[in-house]
Amino acid sequence: MSQRRARTQIGRHRVENLRAHYRRYLFEEYLPFWDRYGIDHEYGGFLCALDHDGTRVNDTKHMWYQGRGLWVYSYLYERFGGDEHLAVARRTRDFLLRHGRDPHGDWVECLDRTGNVLAPASRRAYAHLFVAEGLQAYARVTGDSHAMEVALASLWRAVEILDDPQRQVEEDYLPVSFRGQRTLGQHMVLLLLLTQLLEQVADPRLQALADRVLEAIVERFWNPEYRLLNESLDHQYRRPADANEDFVYLGHAIETLWMALVEARRRRDQGLFELLAGRFQRHLEVAWDDVYGGLFRALRVHGTAPVDKVLWAQEEAMIGCLLLCAHTDWEWPACWFSRLFDYVEARFSLRPYGYPLYLVAGDRKVTFQPHVARKENYHHPRQVMRSLLALERLGACTPDHQPS
Repeated sequence: MSQRRARTQIGRHRVENLRAHYRRYLFEEYLPFWDRYGIDHEYGGFLCALDHDGTRVNDTKHMWYQGRGLWVYSYLYERFGGDEHLAVARRTRDFLLRHGRDPHGDWVECLDRTGNVLAPASRRAYAHLFVAEGLQAYARVTGDSHAMEVALASLWRAVEILDDPQRQVEEDYLPVSFRGQRTLGQHMVLLLLLTQLLEQVADPRLQALADRVLEAIVERFWNPEYRLLNESLDHQYRRPADANEDFVYLGHAIETLWMALVEARRRRDQGLFELLAGRFQRHLEVAWDDVYGGLFRALRVHGTAPVDKVLWAQEEAMIGCLLLCAHTDWEWPACWFSRLFDYVEARFSLRPYGYPLYLVAGDRKVTFQPHVARKENYHHPRQVMRSLLALERLGACTPDHQPS
């Protein structure tokens, strides 16, 4: 592999300044906030219904957020150390295995603080996938074979659910939901999980599933007329003749593409990497709001779509930009990262209002909301950690085969 030159600049920002920014924020602001307000040190897991000042709005524990939090703290321990982070992951793992599944082995949607079921398992399957991601990350850093067994069982149960042509789920972000629907979001989370599993487990079944999911992302969801990724296809991966035909969930598309770039790196497929990079750039260009700045989360090519802004869409784009900076000498990803970084700091940061952390979402102008009912425990810390790690690698000459 080639040796990448060290970078001193990312757009208009010095690498050392960006690195210091993320390190200070992660260890002096984000983690202390969650340690004080959002981590359930008594029962395990995460309490995400928090206002800006840490006031708890309710004690519910949505399964998505528990699996995601388990991943975050396992990854945090793996990359930055800290026995206290591993302890948070361990208590979350124990809480999930003790309370999270119904008698059929499916992950329920929501628990109360002590583990009583508030909402049963659903056919969306995301709970299965996010818990599986958290458990495999925990197994990776601890060698916990039972956690890995449950992660794999959860993955295959999710695939069984998603492959059912009679599956009927209302996805409220889509123009139309219908029986047997395939979504880009499902494939995005599947690919992310499979890439991580295949770094640990040599399993032909997992590889075959990864091949199928990646092919769907690259070939089936790609709309050659619009040169964008559709969000919804029918069960046979055909483009429906309904309101979903021109619907592009830009946030998912951008997120999916950086995950596919990581998978292309794992496969050492340079041609695929460059193809995906071009599509990633295309989605950034289409998603950018030329009036107020920032990335829209959705688009109707021939109609109207939501014009609100969500933090996670900006942050997923930033992850992809730094990934490309780490593996290419192209300047356009650096310029895009700099633009997005400035936008997020100007519009989403809560520091001007006297609070820590960032807004999760807002209107088109990202108007300040004095009270909220959730703080983000996955997309946001993932971007902060991955950005910090990427910037640390970028500041030194490193071989091009460094992990993504």
